[in-house]
Amino acid sequence: MMKSKIHRATVTHADLHYVGSVTVDQDLMEAADLLEGEQVAIVDIDNGARLETYVIAGERGSGVIGINGAAAHLVHPGDLVILIAYGVMSEEEVRDYDPRVVFVDADNKQVEVGSDPAHAPEGSGLVTPRMLADGAVCTPDGVCSPAV
Repeated sequence: MMKSKIHRATVTHADLHYVGSVTVDQDLMEAADLLEGEQVAIVDIDNGARLETYVIAGERGSGVIGINGAAAHLVHPGDLVILIAYGVMSEEEVRDYDPRVVFVDADNKQVEVGSDPAHAPEGSGLVTPRMLADGAVCTPDGVCSPAV
């Protein structure tokens, strides 16, 4: 089950000669309920790369999203990424669980926290499955207009 997500964060640096992991600003870790050492999937929006690694706490308030080790071959500074943590839960736990979904700005500062994995902040320009289900019309460049 998706436990938490940091959506559209900007990679601040990539260091090939590092032990491994992804360095994440402690403020973002707390907002997304991520723990140091926790496994995360990283999805690179710019090139489609997907990988798994673990979180290391970065300087609080720095906005750091640092790609470390071999992953630096796939993900580069300036790339937009989604960090996703998954958890194993019983069916009973899942019914009462709300994931943490953190949206950030271009400086990786938190702009919105919610629990709906299919939500997009107002004015973000992002398309959601719910928009399409409600009859929105989208152009090939991703601009959508609500159903009339």
